[in-house]
Amino acid sequence: MHSHTEFTPDQIEDFKEAFGLFDRVGDSQVAYNQVADIMRALGQNPTNKSVNKILGNPSADDLANKRLNFDAFLPMLKEVDAQPKGTYDDYVEGLRVFDKEGNGTVMGAELRIVLSTLGEKMNEQEIDALMAGQEDENGSVHYEAFVKHIMSV
Repeated sequence: MHSHTEFTPDQIEDFKEAFGLFDRVGDSQVAYNQVADIMRALGQNPTNKSVNKILGNPSADDLANKRLNFDAFLPMLKEVDAQPKGTYDDYVEGLRVFDKEGNGTVMGAELRIVLSTLGEKMNEQEIDALMAGQEDENGSVHYEAFVKHIMSV
């Protein structure tokens, strides 16, 4: 594991896209309390404690109300990326963020964005191969089964 990560421009584009999925306001920023979720969605596994530390130990009030933009987020992501990587449960947690209905599925389209941003960046062919037969007729993917599938590959 190399400790110092330089993200490629492609990765940064993808991170930006994923970051944008969490922007509920449309100001290209996210709330402090979303940072841990975004990192998990990008395949990282920070503890809430380590994220709060990176954010400068904000108060509960700051966590809910303060917002940051992508340029502020990226160095934080680098810091977390230097930490040890996640396990099966972490990936499931990361995908659960996108489970809007709470029914164990995520949209295949969102999953593709997440896959293209996870640690080992995948190209379209790899993602297609991985996604083959995973989406149901509504374009949803059961992500727990999917993570098992990925980790067994």
